[in-house]
Amino acid sequence: MSEFAIQTDRLAKTYTSRFRRNREIRALSELTLRVPCGVKFGLLGANGAGKTTFVKLLVSAVVATSGSALLFGRDAREPEARLPVGYLPENHRFPTYFTGHGMLDFYASLSGLDGAQRKKRIPELLERVGLKDWADVRIKKYSKGMLQRLGLAQALMHRPRLLLLDEPTDGVDPVGRREIRDILNGLTDTGVTVFINSHLLSEVESFCEYVAILKRGQLALEGKISSLVAGRGYRIVASGLSDGLLDDLRANVESIVRTSEDVEVRVGSREEANAAIDMLRSGGALIESLAASNSSLEDLFIQTTRTGIEAA
Repeated sequence: MSEFAIQTDRLAKTYTSRFRRNREIRALSELTLRVPCGVKFGLLGANGAGKTTFVKLLVSAVVATSGSALLFGRDAREPEARLPVGYLPENHRFPTYFTGHGMLDFYASLSGLDGAQRKKRIPELLERVGLKDWADVRIKKYSKGMLQRLGLAQALMHRPRLLLLDEPTDGVDPVGRREIRDILNGLTDTGVTVFINSHLLSEVESFCEYVAILKRGQLALEGKISSLVAGRGYRIVASGLSDGLLDDLRANVESIVRTSEDVEVRVGSREEANAAIDMLRSGGALIESLAASNSSLEDLFIQTTRTGIEAA
């Protein structure tokens, strides 16, 4: 069995413009990506970066121009390769005349579950996603957040080993987002791989272990979130600084934040931190604290999409 749930090699997709046949639009450009089994992985990118195209290629909703995609070591174009995959697309649509229970029963039959399995599985999932009391209500009365929960239940119906979620918490209130995260955390504890496309950077940062950032169809950055946002600067808090020492510091450090009693000095590297400490001590200041200053995933995302950092 493959160690990767998703494995792509130079995967690319180019569309031809409907209005100008000689104009090509490159949605995805030779993307090589590895997603280990059992992890929580987030795919980020601005609108039009190629995130949804990538997922559609994985489920063969569109055909690749070149390159390859494997799911658990099998060609993603093979129907059997997609059997262990659960998929919740963005802006999904369910027939509104169905009740929540009826819709899940329909999709469960498409997934190959027999009557006995459906009878047991559907109430279990409705309770898990918080829709137990809405099971017999027609979907047309569901809110956007309720439809997202129902879509998640649909994706989980056949107990997939890989869950592909496109904006899974879109339209869900903060309490609902927390509940969905708890459900997904429970899945990864059992070895399920969760792959998320999302614009909610704080959600990805709080849930995912790994992240990849796309820019204009290309892989700009990938890696473990804790490593990517760690150690990107230092904060030094000092007291007893003279005006002359403050002037010297301003010329040599990234920023200075002055409070009522102390001064916080911010630098970008270990070497700069040591130089600042030497300057502070030689100027008669007292060092109160020294701490690594981590950037947020949002900071990293903005920096990457603006500058196009190469894959790490």
